[in-house]
Amino acid sequence: MVLACAPGMAQTGIVIQPSIEKPSHAKKLKEKDFAGYLLVYFKDQTQSAYFAISRDGYTFTDVNQGKPVFDGKLLAEQKGVRDPHITRGPDGAFYLAMTDLHIFGQRAGVRTTAWERPIEQYGWGNNRALVLMKSWDLIHWTHSDFRVDKAFPELGDLSASWAPQTIYDEKNKRMMVYFTIRFGPKECKMYYSYTDEAFTKLVTKPEPLSETGGIDGDLIRVGKKFHLHYVTDAKVQHGVSDRLTGGYVIEPRRIDPEKVATEAPMVFQRLGTKTYVLMYDVYGARPNNMGFSETTDFAAYTNIGHFNEGVMKGTNFTAPKHGAVTYLTLDELKALEAYWKVGDK
Repeated sequence: MVLACAPGMAQTGIVIQPSIEKPSHAKKLKEKDFAGYLLVYFKDQTQSAYFAISRDGYTFTDVNQGKPVFDGKLLAEQKGVRDPHITRGPDGAFYLAMTDLHIFGQRAGVRTTAWERPIEQYGWGNNRALVLMKSWDLIHWTHSDFRVDKAFPELGDLSASWAPQTIYDEKNKRMMVYFTIRFGPKECKMYYSYTDEAFTKLVTKPEPLSETGGIDGDLIRVGKKFHLHYVTDAKVQHGVSDRLTGGYVIEPRRIDPEKVATEAPMVFQRLGTKTYVLMYDVYGARPNNMGFSETTDFAAYTNIGHFNEGVMKGTNFTAPKHGAVTYLTLDELKALEAYWKVGDK
């Protein structure tokens, strides 16, 4: 399903369009072109997604006065979104993917049962759709709510499609979405699939990304190696491969420094350095928060704390969940600050 128009979406600051034209100035961007960071995250309270921006990668400020930028009620079959991930493509566009799932749907009055299907057979959540969106300016977006089970019935009776993330496959010259598929009430494994150019659908049958089970995979290329961080038993683990779509050798140890449950690892580079930040959702904390560690070699990780409990700061928001970071040019930063009136009294 492609949403051509979303009444009321303007209140969040974005505009949904059936198509968007590539700007004449769009190009592949390099690290030297960037001057700041964009964080996307969601909140359980709203089942919607938010933006926060930063010029230094340490202090992030929420846009839209702390209200959602992506209203789950208007974007998802289940009237809620989770697990947002954003990245830049080689065309300079922003690619946003989210889980179509409302975990409080019965309480919110959008369904009559706790889950869409019996938990005994399908487990927690049991959603089947992914939200795919594309933009050149972070304001005008295309939107698709893509049902994985209907597109690929040969997969069988899948019980969930979770936590989609996007990366450009340089070898195959295509955007790739990788995500968790669950069969039955428990079995989870990470899969990958390629998208159409418009980023409205998956066009290849999802294939296993790793032989190991797990959820919430995050991929980053550093040099000639690909690093996979993911979650098993509410702990972050790490693997490395010399190819994008398989062959990951998994370390047995827990990577994150937490003593409570974590999920949703995501790695971003500090601009102008060889330092990488591993961010994770510390959902076992009360209240929940994001945790951060730094590494230069993906062997040793230094714990730098949580938002507002260390060097990482969130100036006007609390309790972010399952986030991702990408990069902005100085012009893009200024444009977002002006559009959402960030810093205005």
